[in-house]
Amino acid sequence: MIKENTQAPSFKLLSTNNYEYSLKDSLGKYVVIYFYPKDDTPGCSIEARDFNKLLPKFKRLNCEVFGVSKDSLKSHDKFKDKYKIKFDLLSDQDLKILKKYKVWAKKKFMGREFMGILRTTFLIDNKGKIIKIWKNVKVKDHAKEVLNKLNTIVKFKKAPKGL
Repeated sequence: MIKENTQAPSFKLLSTNNYEYSLKDSLGKYVVIYFYPKDDTPGCSIEARDFNKLLPKFKRLNCEVFGVSKDSLKSHDKFKDKYKIKFDLLSDQDLKILKKYKVWAKKKFMGREFMGILRTTFLIDNKGKIIKIWKNVKVKDHAKEVLNKLNTIVKFKKAPKGL
């Protein structure tokens, strides 16, 4: 099981920027990685738009944001274009990273069981350690909650020692 205060599992995934993104590329910065079920569905669209709206504030705190699903890059590109998303979406069609982060699991909907992505967000520090995990995310105000947590952490680290 992945826990807070442990090293984030490393990975490489294809990105909408037409390159292979590696978590190691973000060492020295904070990173938000949010896993979502499917491009252009109601909840996923709200979540992406909310992170997009707050992106300048995340960047001011030296933080990158990435969305991950099993959708193809072609699907991600259409989703990004439709909502003018300014951060990269990562494609995990073979489910390797979804399984590594333990977000690919059995779900229930209207009495039916199926395998799918558990909406989960990871906040990772500038050394690659998981600071906070949000499981079973409700999208309303979630991006704001993540930003508030990051703000608290950054302010705490900047506070003078010995007070």
